[in-house]
Amino acid sequence: MKFADLKNSGHWPTLLTTFLYFDFSFMVWTVLGPLGAQIGESLHLDAGQKGLMVAVPILSGAILRLVLGMLVDRIGAKTTGILAQIIVMLGLAGAWLLGVQSFATVLTLGFVLGFAGASFAVALPQAGRWYPPRLQGVVMGLAGAGNVGVVLDSLIAPRLANAYGWQSVFGFSLIPAILVFIAYILISKEAPGEFKKKKIRDYVNLLKEKDAHWFCFYYTVSFGGFVGLASYYVLYFKSEFGLTAVHAGDYAAACTFIGAILRPVGGGVADRFGGIRSLLAFYSLAAVGLVAAAFTHHEYGNLAIFLVISGALGMANGSVFQLLPQRFGKDLGVMTGLVGCGGGVGGFYLATSLGYAKNATGSCSVGFLVFAGLCVLAICGLALVKNRWRTTWGALTEARI
Repeated sequence: MKFADLKNSGHWPTLLTTFLYFDFSFMVWTVLGPLGAQIGESLHLDAGQKGLMVAVPILSGAILRLVLGMLVDRIGAKTTGILAQIIVMLGLAGAWLLGVQSFATVLTLGFVLGFAGASFAVALPQAGRWYPPRLQGVVMGLAGAGNVGVVLDSLIAPRLANAYGWQSVFGFSLIPAILVFIAYILISKEAPGEFKKKKIRDYVNLLKEKDAHWFCFYYTVSFGGFVGLASYYVLYFKSEFGLTAVHAGDYAAACTFIGAILRPVGGGVADRFGGIRSLLAFYSLAAVGLVAAAFTHHEYGNLAIFLVISGALGMANGSVFQLLPQRFGKDLGVMTGLVGCGGGVGGFYLATSLGYAKNATGSCSVGFLVFAGLCVLAICGLALVKNRWRTTWGALTEARI
């Protein structure tokens, strides 16, 4: 692929603004993770409550992706994106001005922040509909690389919390929120062409497709693993090695940056070598890394392992979305919501399981090993479907499967 092809094939201002929208949204979606240690100390939460606190926005975002995915097909991606951003800004303003003073309140805020996580079901189809099948891997990867926003969280949020208090972080977040909102309104556009407004039964019918379930599972593992770890890194490094919130945030930023920046690389690799082959390699690498993390307890050793795991899962995210538009191009809005929901459920499970494993055993090892097992199941699933995919719908597309 040449960058000239990318520039000339679609609408790069929309690709840019959807990236910014997703970048900011991912930043506020996961903000409770980098602040988790400071919030936990302030509200006197145990390890299980901290794990649930950082996981609730992930689960909320998973469910709301279905809702926004439906709205994208009915009222358009841009209108849906505008509405979601307004809700998130109101939530941030309320948390800043009214305060977050109890566990129940922080869980409520986590639910509202789920609207930011649900932006996934808006930004990706809005960008992807502008580009041909042969560029879907890299386009979806570039739009989805907005999850680099969690890196900004990990670097900036703990420092702002140290200087001004953790509740002030929600107020500071309104500054980029407003700037991105203005840019999105002025610059982004809907892709040309007619997109059928679907009824509820259309979504139910999609769920009857066995391939839809496979894609949801694959993204449950790849994105679920990435975002679940991203939300828990600060809590992990602080509790395991006694680091400060800022130091732990720096480690978290390094790990999530690798995963986010490699997402479009994974999409490009899938465009070149095929999505199935790429996913087999990335899941295998993640599984090995998770097993290693379960049996390693060394500050720099664990950091190196998590860099590898996050990178592998980030590239797997890009590979899943190289395949999805080939199979469900006409239903990309709702399928992005369905698959994104699977990813959010995986992230919720991983973050909560690590917290409860820490509470029950004093270590996160059990949580890592179980998720490594899910990676192995994904590999087995790919082995089951690869021949059928390549000889049916895969044979009809111009992209490599």
